[in-house]
Amino acid sequence: MLIINCPYCGARPELEFAYGGQAHIDRPVQPADLNDEDWTGYLYLRENTKGIHAERWRHLHGCARFFNALRDTRTDHFLATYKVGEKAPEVTRP
Repeated sequence: MLIINCPYCGARPELEFAYGGQAHIDRPVQPADLNDEDWTGYLYLRENTKGIHAERWRHLHGCARFFNALRDTRTDHFLATYKVGEKAPEVTRP
């Protein structure tokens, strides 16, 4: 079982959390002005990084807050967690 460190509640088992997709995706300023191709890109196209990846998570069975995490997709290890709105911490490959 993975242990995920919620930046609000501390370390908890992975069963308390839900994956929320790639982190740091900016919503278009004028969504009505986007053509179909750009709108599709915003809604569906995400990076599929092999290595360190910024993700959004939610602590469903705890504080219910969203937060961001840096996870190595090769090993499934969480390298850092941080609050939404904060800059991602600098991490290096283990």
